[in-house]
Amino acid sequence: MSAVARTVLLCGVFITLVVGLFVYRTVQTPQLSEEQMRERGVFLLPTPRDISPFALTDHTGAPFSNSSLLGKWTFAYFGFTNCPDICPTSMSVLGQVDAQLRAGADAAADRFQGVLVTVDPERDTAERLGQYATAFSPRFLGVLGDRASTFLLANQLNVAFAKVPSDDGGYTMDHTGNIVIVNPKGHYHGFIKLPHTPETIRLVFQTLAAQF
Repeated sequence: MSAVARTVLLCGVFITLVVGLFVYRTVQTPQLSEEQMRERGVFLLPTPRDISPFALTDHTGAPFSNSSLLGKWTFAYFGFTNCPDICPTSMSVLGQVDAQLRAGADAAADRFQGVLVTVDPERDTAERLGQYATAFSPRFLGVLGDRASTFLLANQLNVAFAKVPSDDGGYTMDHTGNIVIVNPKGHYHGFIKLPHTPETIRLVFQTLAAQF
């Protein structure tokens, strides 16, 4: 092989490597380190925790239990449909993430599961909860149960809620604003503190889905 041919070949190999690296960096799944997650208000448990058996119902009337958490990354929010601001804001963020994943043809999009668990079962009927949850994404589930069953699950996920009387004789609900992360094995994996942003939740999901 002549010197010129060898030079041309080497240049071709170099260009191929550069292009390949560019393509790889363009299409690879973004990754966040645990430190970067903490800076964004995301906290992962050192060892994911088992969730003891629970029995709730989704807005379609189907049972929602431990088996409903298997095979997907569940991002669950405990709130209620009469919530004035925090609940719709956080649910809207989850809806934006779901839309972004599907619009971007993310291979893991079907493993993203958005769930709203009502902490106000006295007023949130299945129909009302379903209309509310699916307004943010048609794939989202509204989940409900009696107060004791809801408390059993919430307590395991470090979520607190309480009824607070209002001046007009009614009541509102105080509740933890974290988004809870449950991994595809059905284990409590971590949580995301307020304020919630689509970018953070999307990057967290993509990072975890790529690693698990």
